[in-house]
Amino acid sequence: MAKEPKHAVQMQKKFRAASPVKTFKRILSYLRPYRGRMIFAIICMLANVVANIAGTYMLSIAINNYILPLAVGEYVSLGVLNGINALGGFVGIMAAIYVTGAFLHYIMNYIIVSATTKILEDIRNEMFEKMEKLPIKYFDTHTHGDLMSLYTNDTDTLRELLSSGLPNILTNACTVIGMFIAMLILSPLLTLVSVGMLVIMLLVTRLIASKSGKHFVLQQREIGSLNGYIEEHMDGLKVVKVFCHEPEEKADFDKHNRTLRQASKKAHTYANVLMPIMGNLSYISYAVTAIVGTILTINGFGGMNWGKLVSFMQFSRQFSNPLAQIAQQINGILVALAGAERIFELLDQEPEKDEGYVKLVNAYEDENGNMIECEEYTGMWAWKHYHKATDTTTFVKWRGEVEFENVSFGYVPEKTVLKNITLEALPGQKVALVGSTGAGKTTITNLINRFYDLTDGKIRYDDINITKINKEDLRHSMAMVLQDTHLFTGTVRDNIRFGKLDATDEEVENAAKLANADAFIRHLPEGYDTMLTGDGTNLSQGQRQLLAIARAAIANPPVLILDEATSSIDTRTEKLIEQGMDELMKGRTVFVIAHRLSTVRNADMILVLEHGEIIERGNHDELIAARGKYYQLYTGAFELE
Repeated sequence: MAKEPKHAVQMQKKFRAASPVKTFKRILSYLRPYRGRMIFAIICMLANVVANIAGTYMLSIAINNYILPLAVGEYVSLGVLNGINALGGFVGIMAAIYVTGAFLHYIMNYIIVSATTKILEDIRNEMFEKMEKLPIKYFDTHTHGDLMSLYTNDTDTLRELLSSGLPNILTNACTVIGMFIAMLILSPLLTLVSVGMLVIMLLVTRLIASKSGKHFVLQQREIGSLNGYIEEHMDGLKVVKVFCHEPEEKADFDKHNRTLRQASKKAHTYANVLMPIMGNLSYISYAVTAIVGTILTINGFGGMNWGKLVSFMQFSRQFSNPLAQIAQQINGILVALAGAERIFELLDQEPEKDEGYVKLVNAYEDENGNMIECEEYTGMWAWKHYHKATDTTTFVKWRGEVEFENVSFGYVPEKTVLKNITLEALPGQKVALVGSTGAGKTTITNLINRFYDLTDGKIRYDDINITKINKEDLRHSMAMVLQDTHLFTGTVRDNIRFGKLDATDEEVENAAKLANADAFIRHLPEGYDTMLTGDGTNLSQGQRQLLAIARAAIANPPVLILDEATSSIDTRTEKLIEQGMDELMKGRTVFVIAHRLSTVRNADMILVLEHGEIIERGNHDELIAARGKYYQLYTGAFELE
């Protein structure tokens, strides 16, 4: 037998450490808002069970009071036709009971499905809402495919549990109890024989279910892992092909796929042998009960008769079916608990902390130069700063001044990425960050947005510590154009409007003109109403970058961050947008990260970073004259050009 991968065993241990009972109780907590409907559904279910058991029990009455008398001629004096009519009427009553039970079962299913779909909608909404509140570092450590698996595979197993698993187990459990009571009434001795066989069946079920359960848990986790690998591979398929790494990637995929196959094989092997074993044991139980019951009936022992025997044998035959279904549902419950555990792991993650209380508000400036808050949009903003010590509120004009004071930071405690960074970007200044890959350029911009919190030091924004500023308001005051452009499914107009959701069509088009994107947009099949799908794959990389610039332009922020914003634009296109970019950057504080140093020659301040430290600062002419690191980088780039 193949040895289980080490990480598979670790996953099993991880799940066992959690409390299945606690997870199950948490699942049931989602039923509370619908408890009225659920109680009515349970009443319908109980009535259905009673109807089915009553119908089967009435077989003994039909046989003893109608069928046997007809068979032995007891109705001769009253008339055979009268006996047949009496039997028909009794059968009609039985049929009505069964039909009523079936109708109640339909009502129960309708209520449960209706409530379940709403519960799953609530859970997905809760997951998505929580996901949007999580810090960026959470997504650094979880693959997109694994997260997508939560919304698909794991919620699907939860749907099976709520809409099918729990109702079936409850129905079957009540059926078993009801049948057991009916069997006791018919014959306590035969019931004892059936219970003995039942104990054997339960022991077998417990043994097999315990072996399959852990593998179903592992299977669910491996599905998420495989989805993550596939998603990552699809995103990097071009890179794979460029380096001809298809065989290596296929080998890695085989490892993931093999682990999933091993878990699935063991889980379903045990699950699939359960039903045949239970079926064979039920046949044995039925045969033993029939032999003993016939002997009791022939001898008239314990008041046993043929009608009671037929009803009892029917109960005995049906008795194993709900038990087998319960055993089968156990596997589904284990899978659902594993999926629910993963969902609750997401929901229990610590959200991104935001203790900021300084808000960004619409404002206007009075004749004395004071900022006054107002409801309507004025194109002017102010920081609304409440001072708890004095119970007063002051308004600071939104200018776009950014200051770093001895800032240190590391994504993980054992590795410091930035070391004692001190810089000042005044309103309207263009600050360029240059340096080799990994020097800490992008990290600086991530800290300005508070995607990550500082390890040490302070960052001030308009003389306000950014930890005091509400994160949503802080990010609203900035716009970013990233190296990896992301476009959403929707029209070109919608993607530009993403920077300002209430922007008019005229504002959208003006932003596109500012970024020099208007010309190519109007040549698209539907112009601004052209649909973009698959992250804008129907556009060139440069066109996508232009739309990202237009999206930043429409936000009209005082601080603009350009992280390799022109890296995907050819030199000719770059020249076309220079004028628009200059217009966009006019009067704003701009942080530019660029490897193409020719794009930062006109920066007011150039900061050269190396190993997380600023080793040089100054404008282009000053740094060239100093003939230091920047000079080496610039002249090297010049020679390459």
